[in-house]
Amino acid sequence: MSTADAQTRCRLRRGRSETMLVGYCFDPIFLKHEAPGHPERPERLRAVMAGLAEEGLLGLLRPIPPALEPDRDILIAVHDEQYLQWLARLEPESPCFLDADNYICRHSGAAAYTAVGAAIACVEAVVLGEVTCALALVRPPGHHALRRRPYGFCLLNNVACGAEYALRRLSLSRIGIVDIDAHHGNGTQAQFYSTDAVLYISTHQAKLFPGTGAVMERGEGIGTGYTVNIPVPAGSGDAVLQAAFARVTVPALEHYRPELILVSAGYDAHWRDPLSALTATLRGFDSLHETLVELAGSLCEGRLVFVLEGGYDTDVLRHAICNLVWLLLGQRERCADPVGSAPRREADDPSCLDLICRELGF
Repeated sequence: MSTADAQTRCRLRRGRSETMLVGYCFDPIFLKHEAPGHPERPERLRAVMAGLAEEGLLGLLRPIPPALEPDRDILIAVHDEQYLQWLARLEPESPCFLDADNYICRHSGAAAYTAVGAAIACVEAVVLGEVTCALALVRPPGHHALRRRPYGFCLLNNVACGAEYALRRLSLSRIGIVDIDAHHGNGTQAQFYSTDAVLYISTHQAKLFPGTGAVMERGEGIGTGYTVNIPVPAGSGDAVLQAAFARVTVPALEHYRPELILVSAGYDAHWRDPLSALTATLRGFDSLHETLVELAGSLCEGRLVFVLEGGYDTDVLRHAICNLVWLLLGQRERCADPVGSAPRREADDPSCLDLICRELGF
């Protein structure tokens, strides 16, 4: 074992001795997808990478190179081939908007394909045991991307491609996807709506973009019951999100017993984020992270991959990812919340989940 590998083998305190080897995937191409003034901007990921460097965390992680040419069959399993060809051809000299939310610049196609490659590489490294868990620090995000079109800042669905790779190339049969972004992952839901090979669970702000993710959207055919939506009202924060995990997410995953857990890791549920009306804090995210790590440890040998989605306050995003890494390295005490709680009191009443839980059968 190399010295670098030895440094990364840190203990996560979960009531038993267990070693965590944590990997991450990042590529500079992710910083070249940009359009001036757009909220999904390179500064998001620059802040994350700067935070990891300043806190000395990059040297404690194993770098995972992205799959530079993602498996074509996997891409076609998630996206229409004509759409993929169209995206690969687009290289405008200056950024152009495809619609009100989505833009393309000269490097957007390369960034999107590399983001898929990063998600796939992290999944492969975890499943093959090269690392215990991994972070795909990517942009553009992916969970809104649809089969034939970009949607909601997303060009290709990174987490869906990672799940399909695990199913089709790594011989797994049960994947859990937990989406903690404030916006419902309509693209991911659509991809797996008719299968029982993926359990998709989303907590998100009700009636927020893209307007999907109602409780009654539960899958179809053999996939009925394998889509679990928990739409929470505006103003919900740590108390509601933690209760949603305790009452729905944890028992659903324990019953399903996935062989791998993927997390669509968005941090726009924070009270300071400009694109949602939820009121979570960094401490609240830490709690959700800790629950996911514990679940992965008890259900699937710690196999856990976080794929970055939204989060548009750069300070919040930076601290959320640094805290996540400290937690994965077994140093929960290093997690910090310099931002604190919302300056105004918002509705954060877990009783809002009573009806949702009854409808879901939890």
